[in-house]
Amino acid sequence: MNKDQLIEEAIGIRNRAYVPYSKFPVGAALRTKSGKVYTGCNIENAAYPVGCCAERVAIFKAISEGETEFEELAVAADTQRPVPPCGSCRQVMSEFFDRDTKIHLTNLQNNIKSIVMEELLPFSFQPSDLIDDK
Repeated sequence: MNKDQLIEEAIGIRNRAYVPYSKFPVGAALRTKSGKVYTGCNIENAAYPVGCCAERVAIFKAISEGETEFEELAVAADTQRPVPPCGSCRQVMSEFFDRDTKIHLTNLQNNIKSIVMEELLPFSFQPSDLIDDK
């Protein structure tokens, strides 16, 4: 699956978003190193903090199916610029993505910004930061 197909998957899954409060559907498509694609859409809740973003839904679906190596992610929303992931998603992505994992951000006008994880969240908090070397 190439970048454009991955972006189409992200745009398509937006239609399944549950967004009665924000009216802001977001879709994500995650390709693993094995070639499988996991999609996600944002899911809101009346208790706002317990909703989940599209990026995390896709990542958590893949993890729950035993996938732990990721190749690239596409995220799509109806925004003026390519949609940036929120801070919570960036932290989750930094936990599971290599520094050079490709991330394609887009809007519905086909404005695409392709970056790697290190550019999205430089100097991120990592699991290795929890290890006590004393």
